[in-house]
Amino acid sequence: MVKQLTKEQVIRLFEDHERRWATIVNLDALSWQLFPWPMLKQPSDPEQITYPEVQAYILSPHHPGDKSQKDRVKEHLRKWHPDRFETKLLPKVREEEREKVKEGAGTVARHLNKLLSSLSGSAENGLFG
Repeated sequence: MVKQLTKEQVIRLFEDHERRWATIVNLDALSWQLFPWPMLKQPSDPEQITYPEVQAYILSPHHPGDKSQKDRVKEHLRKWHPDRFETKLLPKVREEEREKVKEGAGTVARHLNKLLSSLSGSAENGLFG
């Protein structure tokens, strides 16, 4: 059975991820473990990055700030989108992990796009959009 994180642990995780994003852009050599994958539990490979896990992370009620759910998704998409990720961060990833990280980032981007779509779909009537 997977142990549920406490509210405090989730808040600390979000804080740690923010720090990691701030640091990662300035590093010269990156690895899978350094990336703040948008999940409540650090994945060890791309297969562990699932839609329900990414959704739970992004839509967590303990997510910092007062951004809407759609804005949270868009903020993460800016970080993980292949155009940006593959030009800014992927070249810094160690050669032996580059393909794995590229696959993981692509998986994250697909899940974020799906989540954005589902959130946009529910507001298409213009009442909330």
